[in-house]
Amino acid sequence: MNPSGGTSDLALVLSGGGARASYQVGILAATAEKMPTLSVPILTGVSAGAINAAFLAGHPGPFSKATAQLQGEWLRITSDRVYHIPSVRTARWVLRLVTQFLLGRMHGMGTVRGVLDMRPLSRFLASIIDFAGIDNNIAAGRLKAVALTATSYATDQTVTFVQSGGDVQLWERAHRVAVEARITLSHVMASSAIPLIFPAVKLGGSFYGDGSVRQTAPLAPAIHLGARKILAISNRAVMNRTAKITAIDAEYPTTAQVVALLFNAVFVDSLDSDAERLEGLNRVLETVQPVSAQIHRGVRLLMLRPSRNVGELTEGLRPRLPNVIDRVVRGMGAEAAGAQEFLSYLLFEPEYTGLLMELGYEDALAQWETIERFLLE
Repeated sequence: MNPSGGTSDLALVLSGGGARASYQVGILAATAEKMPTLSVPILTGVSAGAINAAFLAGHPGPFSKATAQLQGEWLRITSDRVYHIPSVRTARWVLRLVTQFLLGRMHGMGTVRGVLDMRPLSRFLASIIDFAGIDNNIAAGRLKAVALTATSYATDQTVTFVQSGGDVQLWERAHRVAVEARITLSHVMASSAIPLIFPAVKLGGSFYGDGSVRQTAPLAPAIHLGARKILAISNRAVMNRTAKITAIDAEYPTTAQVVALLFNAVFVDSLDSDAERLEGLNRVLETVQPVSAQIHRGVRLLMLRPSRNVGELTEGLRPRLPNVIDRVVRGMGAEAAGAQEFLSYLLFEPEYTGLLMELGYEDALAQWETIERFLLE
């Protein structure tokens, strides 16, 4: 790679995770600071990662300036700019809904259009993302493609919406498909619409929800778009394997702990699993005598993740939640040990997202030799 520019096969993969997606911004800010002329031609995102990807894709300036501005926007995000809940009565209904859902007793609940109002987030994103800038960046050659993923309620498929200069080949695989689209606010909102919690978003006559729900291969869009080098950012630290096996629960898990487990399964686990598959395939390819280097070359992957549990950073910050949400969270058992994981998805407050960006920045600097070698080779 030319350090003063970019490479046409470098992709950035940004996963979901609610407020935890701010960690990605810290990683990117440090990377841009150390390599200010870096460009990333392929951007893919899902859920909250789709917000970051769309912002970067549409920004008119260089990558370094885009990441710096994205940092500032995350520090402006507060819970009331993301969601709104009408009343305590609705809050009690939310708690009942979640409990019934977890127990598999949804009979009689009727149509659930989402218990939180996403209009504050829609207004905020409309004011900060330059969607017309995506066209400009593609036309100028600064961007090859941007891809955002959502889940179709009509087909149960994972649908990846791709905007490019027309020089990429779309794909269709089992349970996942790519379609050409001009990325808009609706695509970002659809990718971020967590089922039951946020309302589904209508696109082209069909309703869509959060793209993480059925996305089993989050690295695949980048590979289909021509990436041969992928920088992926997870928002969960790796727990010591022995600690996982020997961990003991003293109390029965609370609703908050159970929902956190489900959120981790949706937003985090698939990226880790897909990374393992890709690394395994690369090892196999290394042992094969290539008939053609083009056919047998692998896809290089660098996975960056937090050096500590991001849930721990919520300590003492729960009162920053809106009062109604705080009461719901307390009712779900958020005081229990381990329930901070649940809070880490909801805490859209600068006191928390700022800590996550600082952690991402520090983690990137601590691993800079590895990151730099990956980008330059």
